[in-house]
Amino acid sequence: MLYLKGTVQHSEKKNFFDGKVAFISGGSRGIGFAIAKEFALKGTHVVFTYLRSRTDADQAQKQLSAFGVRVEPVRANMGNKDQVRKVFERIGNEFGHLDFMIHNAATGDLKPALDLTDEEWERTLEMNLRSLLQCVRLSVPLMAGRRGKIVSISSHGSYRCLPNYAAVGVTKSGIESLSRYLAVELAPKGINVNVVMAGTVETQSLQKIPGHEEMLHVAKARTPAGRIGRPQDIAHVVSFLCSEESRWIVGQTIIADGGYSLLA
Repeated sequence: MLYLKGTVQHSEKKNFFDGKVAFISGGSRGIGFAIAKEFALKGTHVVFTYLRSRTDADQAQKQLSAFGVRVEPVRANMGNKDQVRKVFERIGNEFGHLDFMIHNAATGDLKPALDLTDEEWERTLEMNLRSLLQCVRLSVPLMAGRRGKIVSISSHGSYRCLPNYAAVGVTKSGIESLSRYLAVELAPKGINVNVVMAGTVETQSLQKIPGHEEMLHVAKARTPAGRIGRPQDIAHVVSFLCSEESRWIVGQTIIADGGYSLLA
């Protein structure tokens, strides 16, 4: 048996996420909650917004707090500039900084483009796209010197024409494009900006779409991985993009769909 002379020193690597602060828009259920849970599991304090159900928010806060982190649910419409500004003021007052900003909340009326009213169109643009730029503007000062991470959630509708998905799809495409520009501007500041394009994921929101059962059946049959996506699948990818190991990934849209788009 061969022995090498010398001393090998071992040191425990500190948990990169421990004690940091994450903001997730739309974090009380679905993909947003799965992302919040992933952060909480790693010891990251969580601030998340919700819009309608206080019950969902309270349940999410209870589950996340069980991991020993601070959890701050905030009711806010991400399409309202004043409400968004107040969310980030609260983050600054409560924590003094921010490490991870996850742009997840989205809305959109499912109908053909020419059937959309001006109000429906503008509401979707405000919440899905304009709010991303505002959130980034407000996040950057809180991320100063902290090598922050910004991740947005997109979908196949950003590049494929899905039935009745025009309003959402256009904003998702905009999110991907805007993220590339932001990535170039913020990389010199040590802030990474990326996007996760989620395939079909079984959530409460999906169940509200007419014909969702058929949609799930077709998606499963066409997915090489052999199943429908789960919220935690997307959360794991987001977590990686927020890790130190992802620092060389800048301005990219990572597709997480079990291989579905390879055959589409």
